[in-house]
Amino acid sequence: MTIQLLLTQLLNGLQFGVLLFLLAAGLTLVFGIMSFVNLAHGSLYMLGAYFAATAYQHTGSFGLALLAAVAGCVALGFILERAAISRLYGRDHLDHVLATFGLVLFFNEITRIIWGPQPYFLPLPAFLESTVDLFGISYPSYRFAIIVVGLAVAVGAHLLMHKTRLGMLIRAGAVNPAMVSALGVDIKLLNAVLFSLGAALAGLAGVMAGPIMSIQTGMGEPVLITALVVIVIGGIGSVSGAFYAALIVGTADTLGRAFLPALLREIASRDVANAAGPALASMLVYLLMAVVLALRPQGLFPAGRT
Repeated sequence: MTIQLLLTQLLNGLQFGVLLFLLAAGLTLVFGIMSFVNLAHGSLYMLGAYFAATAYQHTGSFGLALLAAVAGCVALGFILERAAISRLYGRDHLDHVLATFGLVLFFNEITRIIWGPQPYFLPLPAFLESTVDLFGISYPSYRFAIIVVGLAVAVGAHLLMHKTRLGMLIRAGAVNPAMVSALGVDIKLLNAVLFSLGAALAGLAGVMAGPIMSIQTGMGEPVLITALVVIVIGGIGSVSGAFYAALIVGTADTLGRAFLPALLREIASRDVANAAGPALASMLVYLLMAVVLALRPQGLFPAGRT
């Protein structure tokens, strides 16, 4: 039973990790490559979930809900970049933080006005309501599908960045945007495409998270903080670093919440363990980030090496 519980929690950690990667990948593209601090990235994740829930209510199709979430976030990201974000590229990072924090408040109020304060729920697709047998345990098919989608996105992101002309332009634009622009590339359009790509990944993360958690105003802020931890641990600007760090953070967070209170009961009283265990488990990823920053300030997998 203990081995089965450990395997189940490892799979849960992997599922949480790839979900974090979907959010962190877009964030590290914008933050690391465009040098723009986008606190509104979590709002795009939230809006992706709302778009999906609304589309499902009107169509009853999870596939159309997924399409609506990704397409809606791409369109919103493109408009947002052209209307507001592009005006801030030459400004200080503090201006980025203040402006995008304002956008967070704006989007939270917009969702409260449009969808109301009550949470929404996105049903599981009918074909993913069963379980699959993995390593001798029954695991929910939908959570396994999240793992598959996250791994597919990781492979796609790697191929995009290293095997395509667009990826070459993105990497070149990050190093020397003036030279790329002088060669005839529309750097403004390139930035808009990159920002929209990050928004698409945030929307995808939102719709994938919809069936396993409630969709509500402000749901993007807690996961954004964890995504920031991921890109700091992985290395700012490194998509592959974000992937590896997301798996580390997801597994550490899940195992810590599952087993740390029980381990504390072995060395402390039940009351102390029950009080301290959840608190220490929630702090675990931040302690991990602090250790990484102390030993490798550039992150475990910096962009220049991945």
